[in-house]
Amino acid sequence: MEKLRTLIEQHSRWQPLEDIINRIEAYLHEDFSMSLGNSKSLLESIAKEICLRQNLEIGNTESIGGLLKMAFLALGYRNESLVNQISGALANIAQQMGSLRNDIDIQAHGKTLDEIRERNNRVDDLAKEFLIDSTELVACFLIQNFEKDNMPAIRVNSGDELIYLECEEFNEYWDEVFGEFNMGDYSYPSSEILFNVDYQAYTMEYRAHGTVEEE
Repeated sequence: MEKLRTLIEQHSRWQPLEDIINRIEAYLHEDFSMSLGNSKSLLESIAKEICLRQNLEIGNTESIGGLLKMAFLALGYRNESLVNQISGALANIAQQMGSLRNDIDIQAHGKTLDEIRERNNRVDDLAKEFLIDSTELVACFLIQNFEKDNMPAIRVNSGDELIYLECEEFNEYWDEVFGEFNMGDYSYPSSEILFNVDYQAYTMEYRAHGTVEEE
């Protein structure tokens, strides 16, 4: 799940998901029911986080399919949109993943010894690859769309307007000098912190940097 790992590295708020990804990969061949269970947990965690941050009440929604549909709604995809129709299909896949997991999980309703021995053979390698790839695809889609709508805001100061993402050269310079700040599981570049915490200071440093370059 390298694409998802790369995305998490870019957006540190999702760093705790790495533990779930590790479990998905670790049990892929040894006990696929564990991989499926963690795949379900991965999607549930992402969906709940998006709904929480978008102030969308999920109520008693417990099914993975229902949570994914709520997450797509939280991202602005309404029922009539093509993406929302696709999300419904993806949600159904996730729901079936949960059902399959219960079917092959040795802890679900008890299994005979033969069923325990044969549990990993009930899903072929192609199906395993499809289910894990589907999990990664949905996870990346949700995170990318959420982060796209949650970039640093535009601040206005004395009639002058700076947009953080358009100050790339200065941001790279500032981050090279001061690096990133780590706070537990979270990490933020210095330029982003300065922009959001003290916009006036950011503006002054930005202009000073421009003046030095011109000289």
